[in-house]
Order: sequence, then structure tokens, then C-alpha cells
Amino acid sequence: MLAGTPDSCAHCGTDIPARAAACPECGADEENGWGDPCSGDLGLPAEDFDYDEFVEREFGSNKKTKIIPQGLHWFWWLVGVALIAALVLMWA
Repeated sequence: MLAGTPDSCAHCGTDIPARAAACPECGADEENGWGDPCSGDLGLPAEDFDYDEFVEREFGSNKKTKIIPQGLHWFWWLVGVALIAALVLMWA
């Protein structure tokens, strides 16, 4: 093993080969921390994270837009009436 190379990776727990310079599974090495897996800034939000403020910032206001259905186009009404008339004429 290289100097300071552990037997298993502290980040993912994979066994590390004798002459490995980095973990074959996750890539951890001496520079980015063989030791404590929580030794750096993980980029996680602060504990006082406000979910509602985050949603407002990301997606805008909470105002729900009202969706108003438009109804059927006149063409489809005409097709429906024509089909009904065709069925009535076939049975008559």
C-alpha cells in the first residue's frame, strides 16, 4: 500500500487494493480525504432552510392560475350531429 492508504474507503466502504492511489469505487484519495467522510463542505443547505421560501423563489408566487375549459370546437359538434344523423338513417 502507498503511505497513508487505508484498507477500506472511509467514504463508501470498498476494499482498496494494495497500491491504489484512489478508491476504485468512489475516487476518494489522500487529497480529498481518506479519513473522515464528512470532513469538507458538502454543499448542503443550512439547518434553518425554509421550504416555502425556496418554492417561492424557484417557482414564483403561490397564485394558482385558473384553467377555464373552452368547450368543443364547432367542427366537432357538426361531426357528432352528422354521425347521429347517419346512424338514424341507417336504422330507418
